[in-house]
Amino acid sequence: MIRCILFDLDGTLLDSYEPITESLNAARAAFGLGAFTREEVVRMVGHGLEQLMAQALGQSNVAEGVRIFRERYQIVSLPKSRLLPGVEPTVKELSRRGYRMAVVTNKPAVFSRRILQHLSVSDLFPVLYGPDLAPAKPNPEMIFRCLQDFTCEPREAVLVGDMLVDQETARNAGIPFFAVATGSESRENLLASRPQRLLDKFEDLLLHLPALSQ
Repeated sequence: MIRCILFDLDGTLLDSYEPITESLNAARAAFGLGAFTREEVVRMVGHGLEQLMAQALGQSNVAEGVRIFRERYQIVSLPKSRLLPGVEPTVKELSRRGYRMAVVTNKPAVFSRRILQHLSVSDLFPVLYGPDLAPAKPNPEMIFRCLQDFTCEPREAVLVGDMLVDQETARNAGIPFFAVATGSESRENLLASRPQRLLDKFEDLLLHLPALSQ
């Protein structure tokens, strides 16, 4: 029986593509490069900031790009990030049903926690890991730490995410994966990866995760 739900952040719980795009383009501008569109950035994110910078600026400019990105993101991440449709009522209901919930993300935990606090849902996710605290996904270490924190067996947990890297992470950790096509990956690609479930909308979690007996 599932009793612990682990969530990816960007594209699963959160729409922060606007501040990511703005911050990435600030770094691009510093190197005299043209701006990316939001749609282009959506397809690039999810594998960690250093990899995003390498793709956008070239490997030799990663360190300076990260510095510029974080400087801008510090300013715009709170006012320009929002929860995706259906997320807030769904996670509140899952909490009422007795589930323990955590966030495992390739966004630094320091930014992730601030955003969730700003959106008034941080208390629902007492455990949160990012690449500043554990190796980035698809390394399963974040999953293992969550399971340890919750005293939860792999068979009692599920990872919910929007990307193939989340599917790979769940597989590496030996836990099921529920996919939501609300972020960077197309529904077709997610379906082809054969998740345990492909949800039509985030709220469909409630159809598959009934109240736990107390």
